[in-house]
Amino acid sequence: MDRRVELGDFLRSRRARRQPEDLGLTPVAGRRRVPGLRREELAQAAALSVDYYVRLEQGRLRNPSAEVIDAVATALALDPSERRYLHNLARPQRKAGANGSPALRTALQTLLNNTHVPAGILGRAGQVHAWNPLLTALITDFGALPPEERSMPRLVFLNDEVASRFADWEDKARLIVSQLRMETSRTPHDEGLATLIGELSMRSPTFARLWAGHPVREKVRGGHRYRHPIVGEFYLRYEVFRPPDEPDLSLVVHVADPGSPDEEALRLLASWTAETSRPARVNAQLT
Repeated sequence: MDRRVELGDFLRSRRARRQPEDLGLTPVAGRRRVPGLRREELAQAAALSVDYYVRLEQGRLRNPSAEVIDAVATALALDPSERRYLHNLARPQRKAGANGSPALRTALQTLLNNTHVPAGILGRAGQVHAWNPLLTALITDFGALPPEERSMPRLVFLNDEVASRFADWEDKARLIVSQLRMETSRTPHDEGLATLIGELSMRSPTFARLWAGHPVREKVRGGHRYRHPIVGEFYLRYEVFRPPDEPDLSLVVHVADPGSPDEEALRLLASWTAETSRPARVNAQLT
């Protein structure tokens, strides 16, 4: 990803969402060629010179201060994920990690084996490195897939069977695109991530459409309604946990609200899984 191009595209897309009146400004005179704020208006709202803002949007500022980025983010009314994304693009700090399967501590796999709800360990771009039987029952048999296909973005956009498991597929698709965009800002030189985005853009018109909208979101918590061939439809919440010493890995755990019909559906899924499942499996070297 060309960080400067992405920075400019992102700022222009967010300027288009705001109007001068939103900031208490008198619109700059003259015909508007594009919707939303002009650069001059945003610079005024952020207390910057027009030249300085133009250089920021064009990616020509080497290391703008956090205060400047926050001022622009506030003027654009960015949400917390979008604000962090802007900081990542404008003030890059981190180099891409190594590609491929990481070495997982044995304790993490043991944790999966003893977790009685769907759970897995995912990489920063949605690679599924480890899983338990309930996650297999909920989504797909990851162990039957080639390692390169154990990827939630690929499965959601390119695998019809997996896509059918999400009752609100468009919401899931948008979430994945939002999270991949956030990740590109953290690791803009990650060739594997760039290849994944290029492949999905070519093979999925929906991915290309959503990507062009520049959605941004961090994966922390949320929920999805699933459509399971045995259990039917039910809703699970997910929580994401990141080991402090493994920033590129996430433990994602899916739970149902206590006492709800969703909890009963999850129990039914667990009962069915106990009769048919393989042991929990891992796509990484254990240490």
